[in-house]
Amino acid sequence: MRSRYSAYVLQLHDYLLATWHKSTRPESLEDSPTRWLGLEVKRHALDETDNNAATVEFVARYRTEGRGHRLHEISRFVREDGRWYYVAGDFS
Repeated sequence: MRSRYSAYVLQLHDYLLATWHKSTRPESLEDSPTRWLGLEVKRHALDETDNNAATVEFVARYRTEGRGHRLHEISRFVREDGRWYYVAGDFS
């Protein structure tokens, strides 16, 4: 999760797409005027029945168009061939 956040900060679209699971990956990403301000990982856990699945709860703070925001998400990841991929997230 931290590496994906850093990739958003640096707008490293190739990295973001490479770490996004093929079942939910967008075709492309666009540059954004978003200024990322910080990441707090609240918790992370392996799935109790499948250690190739995990969740990460985080809060990311950002500023866009002069206004501050926070993104609270519980992200789902899967591990394939030893690598973790972002699948999707639920926002609150």
